Amino acid sequence: MRMKAWQFLARRGSWRGLALGLPVLLARVMAGCVSSPQMHRAPTLVPPWVGLIEGEGVGSIATGAPTRTPVLVPIWPQQPIQGSPTPDVFRTPPPLRTEALIHYVQPGESLSILAERYSVSTQTLLLANGITNADFLAVGQRLVIPPPVVQPAGPAYKILPDSEVVFGPASVGFDVVAEAARRGGYLAYYRETVEEEPRDGAAIVQLVAERYSVNPRLLLALLEYQSGWLTHPDVQAQTLSYPLGYQAQGWEGLFAQLSWAADMLNRGYYAWRAGWAGPYLLADGSVVPAGPGINAGTAAVQMLFAQLDGADRWRWDVGPDGLAGAYEDLFGSPFSRRVEPLVPENLEQPEMQLPFEPGKAWSFTGGPHSAWGDWAAWAALDFAPPGQAYGCVTSDEWLVAAADGLVVRSGDGAVLLDLDGDGFEQTGWVLLYLHIETRDRVPAGVFLKAGDRIGHPSCEGGVTTGTHVHLARKYNGEWIPADGDIPFNLDGWVSSGAGVPYDGFLRRGAQELEACACRNEFNQIMR
Repeated sequence: MRMKAWQFLARRGSWRGLALGLPVLLARVMAGCVSSPQMHRAPTLVPPWVGLIEGEGVGSIATGAPTRTPVLVPIWPQQPIQGSPTPDVFRTPPPLRTEALIHYVQPGESLSILAERYSVSTQTLLLANGITNADFLAVGQRLVIPPPVVQPAGPAYKILPDSEVVFGPASVGFDVVAEAARRGGYLAYYRETVEEEPRDGAAIVQLVAERYSVNPRLLLALLEYQSGWLTHPDVQAQTLSYPLGYQAQGWEGLFAQLSWAADMLNRGYYAWRAGWAGPYLLADGSVVPAGPGINAGTAAVQMLFAQLDGADRWRWDVGPDGLAGAYEDLFGSPFSRRVEPLVPENLEQPEMQLPFEPGKAWSFTGGPHSAWGDWAAWAALDFAPPGQAYGCVTSDEWLVAAADGLVVRSGDGAVLLDLDGDGFEQTGWVLLYLHIETRDRVPAGVFLKAGDRIGHPSCEGGVTTGTHVHLARKYNGEWIPADGDIPFNLDGWVSSGAGVPYDGFLRRGAQELEACACRNEFNQIMR
């Protein structure tokens, strides 16, 4: 019998395990940016008997039908499958230590960073070294790193095809609002204020799906599996604050929980894409080598549950009766909708220019780093406008279209430019411009030619310490790394990384620019 996680936990009476802490992100003086889901007020939980306010995207309690007129869009046609629908990538797992070692703390290191590097839990490091304050390490401090507790290898069972994980062609035509209303669960009654704007539950799911480029079906399936929110109007009390099961202060409410889950899915997905071969560090401090032949979509789900589970529960959750079973119960076989390969082997970036007007010297302030959140590939570059002022200042400089395209989304500091012009951000090449000021920002529905104005750089959207633009690419919903096989090419300037997020280079012929959160001769760039 399939047992959903929330049913299992209700029987046991408590959630199992706490997720591991995320690495600390250092503030950047001028141009750093991080998309934080914690910029929200406490959620408003609307009980089923109160009723719903009618309006755009809100369902009717009496009928379960949406009060708006549904917009019918065509389902993206399935493309011919080339080879396996979930590629069998056999990788040799890295050798795991069997003895303790000594590490001397370097600048910028934290216990969570070291725990990830050495495949041990933060708690293990605390106990082994008699540390009482996990937030304080001294440079040069001597640490004993115990060997990891190694579990048998993970299953080779494929949970989802890659195309069911990203916000790509398989999600075109899927209506989150209609789905939530049709299922009639707690999600249909939920309200939360996100970034000072009241939003219903379905709108929050859609917002997270778009920002992180994660399939909304997967987010709904996780929500149902972990808490029953999609189909049950009465849910367990312990799921109200932490419906995805990630119990950490400051991560209460649906928006924060879904944002965390989407980030962890991206973490597993893009790490696997980049050649990572494991192991998973589980919430109980043990490690599990990745199973043979899994795909990026499976690695995404396995990574998420690694943050929540001990070894036994993890194997259940990533097995056929875990999330995979709940997903199929809700939406049918995910492999029947597969649209692969998402990124063809011979894919090339279309011609693009630098995203600002000629004759203006901008600063290249951020090399390859995450497109959204902490783990959405190293798909983004940052540029700061001319001027001597630092911090979040008003700029009258213009950002422009790097290529011809249709503006498919504009708001919350973001502009998305669809280069194939079909009107779907889930298909083909799409450019994300982030931190675009509301003033003069181009609206959705406008077709732009390369060089046409988009808006002004700012600090709007996400969290940032300085006015700049954050530019990222995706193809068929998958973020395209700026330091990978298809680097940015902007007017001949080609991007590369330096092994650390935000560090990196732009090179054109013999010229080389190095990213720096500063204004200096070595990071100035002009069309």
